[in-house]
Amino acid sequence: MTGKAFQDTYPEPLSHCYGCGSNNEHGHQIKTHWDGEESLTVFHPEPYHTAIPGFVYGGLIASLVDCHSTGTASAAMYRAEGREPDSPGPAYRFVTASLHVDYLKPTPLEGELTLRGQVKEISGRKVVITCQVYAGDVMTARGEVVAVQMPDSFLQGK
Repeated sequence: MTGKAFQDTYPEPLSHCYGCGSNNEHGHQIKTHWDGEESLTVFHPEPYHTAIPGFVYGGLIASLVDCHSTGTASAAMYRAEGREPDSPGPAYRFVTASLHVDYLKPTPLEGELTLRGQVKEISGRKVVITCQVYAGDVMTARGEVVAVQMPDSFLQGK
């Protein structure tokens, strides 16, 4: 993975998300990059992400799928326009309209988690992303996010 993470190109006012905001010191601060046609995030759970001893809390998995997917949606819009995410022009930022997660196996707390995303659909202001969560070579969860382009009113706090 080379270059800036998708999340590191978000405009400052849009960099406060708990899952992916680089300006949220208490958040996950995930970093997502292209890996060919897929998006890739690597995350290391902490002991406080425990559901039961030795396993990750399911809410963390949902949060990672959510933010990985909205970041992928943003990058996909730039890619569809042939632009870099920090290029001049409108900044694309997405929010979640729908989040669906299937928990396939318990996710171990130790080690790294890898999230891989694929762009399923781009339609106007909507992008649909599928995502898989892996602990090592084992897929422990999969999800689908319908992401919609953030309304301008969000910048005004309305």
